[in-house]
Amino acid sequence: MSDQTTYPELFAPAEFATRQPAREQLIQAVAKYAQPDYQKAFWQLSNTFVPYLALWALMAYLALQGYPYWITLLLAIPAGCLLVRIFIFFHDCTHGAFFPSRKGNKILGYLAGTLVFTPFEDWQRTHVIHHSASGNLDRRGTGDVWTLTVEEYIKAPRSTRIIYRLFRNPLVLFSIVPLFLFVVINRFPSPGAGKRERRSVVITNAAIAGIILAMGLTLGFQNYWLIQLPILWIAASIGMWMFYVQHQFENVYWSRNEQWDLTRSGLEGSSYYKLPKMMQWLVGNIGLHHIHHVRANIPNYNLQRCYDEVPALQAVEPLTLRKSLQSLWLNLWDEQRNKLVSFRAIKTLPEQD
Repeated sequence: MSDQTTYPELFAPAEFATRQPAREQLIQAVAKYAQPDYQKAFWQLSNTFVPYLALWALMAYLALQGYPYWITLLLAIPAGCLLVRIFIFFHDCTHGAFFPSRKGNKILGYLAGTLVFTPFEDWQRTHVIHHSASGNLDRRGTGDVWTLTVEEYIKAPRSTRIIYRLFRNPLVLFSIVPLFLFVVINRFPSPGAGKRERRSVVITNAAIAGIILAMGLTLGFQNYWLIQLPILWIAASIGMWMFYVQHQFENVYWSRNEQWDLTRSGLEGSSYYKLPKMMQWLVGNIGLHHIHHVRANIPNYNLQRCYDEVPALQAVEPLTLRKSLQSLWLNLWDEQRNKLVSFRAIKTLPEQD
């Protein structure tokens, strides 16, 4: 199934049909990697779900036996990392990319979505919008990290500037916001959600409530939350960082709608986050994000091979772990200089009424 068949929104603007002949060549070059494989998919399920569930069961056993809580917290670290990987499978399912079967993707999407506290079809809709608008300054606001331009920030009321600075504070953005997003915000349909998306929220909420009830009656509600919350917090914080750094980095591509280009938004507006092999495995190759934005339905297990075999994708400068930390202080888009800048770059601000 092609991207165009599954997600027409990604290819809807007519102007992109002829503007980038190189895009057609690039899409053709990566087309063979957009082939889901049952064997690879089931292997990923076994090497991720089995250890995740085993760790959860061990943590439950320790809680029931009265072992020190710090042991449970230590086990929450690998469990949280595995939950990030489960979210990547969920993410692949929203693109119809994990299994060859559309029905299989939907079933796994709902199951994995329950584990990661995210409604499958509602998140799928907002994520498709993200792909169709990534790097477009005139289409911000859905499925992305709140980003203001320098001019917007300067003209904003003082209260908005304070809220924005608080939101962009690393301690808030990667600690408080992620858990609030997954535990609270995801319990409600996103703005503009249709009947299908709203139904997915209800189904997911019901499934989560059922799990909480079952676990509460067997383990005790306190024990359940003492296990689940640390796992979810670790996974959500890692996931927020990965999503952030994929589109918020030095020399990232942003443009107004008139000049916005789909290919550039993929290759220049999405990072190639080069991670150590173990970390790359845990985050399901999502660091190869520039490839994902070139063709969204390439399964995570084919991304590395695609990168290794398509020279055009290797021309993107890697973002290293050390360099990625600089992104923490890039908070505003400067349209005059076409780059992200820090709050410190703004010397003076006019008084607002």
